Amino acid sequence: MAKLGKRPITIPEGVKISLEAGSLHLVGPEGKLSVIIPPTLSVVLEKERIRVNCAVTDQGLAKKAERKLEGIRGLIRSLINSRLNAVKNGCLKKLEVIGVGYQAEVKGKELVLKVGFSHPVKFTIPEGVKVKVEKILVSISGFNPETVGDFAARIRAVKPPEPYGGKGIRYQGEYVRHKVGKTAGAAGATGGGGAK
Repeated sequence: MAKLGKRPITIPEGVKISLEAGSLHLVGPEGKLSVIIPPTLSVVLEKERIRVNCAVTDQGLAKKAERKLEGIRGLIRSLINSRLNAVKNGCLKKLEVIGVGYQAEVKGKELVLKVGFSHPVKFTIPEGVKVKVEKILVSISGFNPETVGDFAARIRAVKPPEPYGGKGIRYQGEYVRHKVGKTAGAAGATGGGGAK
């Protein structure tokens, strides 16, 4: 993160930026977001770039404090960059609902999951978030990466993928490590011994 913080951020076309009272405001086609800038950092707006600098210039800083400050600088730079992309292009997370009889559907402002419980699990869709369901695929989109990511994580937490059968809710492309069940493992162990 420390080395990353020194790199300037290119401002995407169609995004307006303003700086006031320790906050950087980003407005784009998808929406508007803000990033709070800590007092130890300063943000410089150039023509087409944003630069994050350390506001503390005391050369007497201990190495540990200096490293921590550089880490915070890298974190804030990453936050600004991800939010710039979000207000320009939006944010998208895709989940797969895998299992016999498992299904997801949108009813009004709710996402309803049927994932092996005696009752359906309902989620109120947050403001600024759109949910689309196609067969086993649940697409969650919006302009705020934190809201989209948090909502996707809450849905996945209802029924995380099982290591034995693989059924459950997973992110699209997520690798799920499969384990061999006891009966399959025992059958493999006894099946190997032939007649002597």
